[in-house]
Amino acid sequence: MAETEQNSGLEDFGRFSEPALLILISLADAPKHGYTMTEDIASIAAVKLGPGTLYGAIARLESRGLIEAIESADRRNPYKLTGLGEKALRLRLATLEAVARAGRQRLSSQEAG
Repeated sequence: MAETEQNSGLEDFGRFSEPALLILISLADAPKHGYTMTEDIASIAAVKLGPGTLYGAIARLESRGLIEAIESADRRNPYKLTGLGEKALRLRLATLEAVARAGRQRLSSQEAG
């Protein structure tokens, strides 16, 4: 089977990424406004969040105290990760790492068998 046939459909797999998780990751290194988050997420995860998805997730994260809006000198609305948001991100990443480790182990055992 050709390489392109084997990978057919894989380029869409990233669309299942959680917008909230991607936003938390984007804010982990510095505060950002929506457009900058969108560009950052596209560069790290190859996922382009639409405005509705982005701002819906921002509203949910803000209502849960995981991110907060900060003062801005212009009309942009930057957000930053809160202490609770950092803790939630660390926990989620640890879970994802454990799941990825289990997945790699299972794939390795399948190849060996």
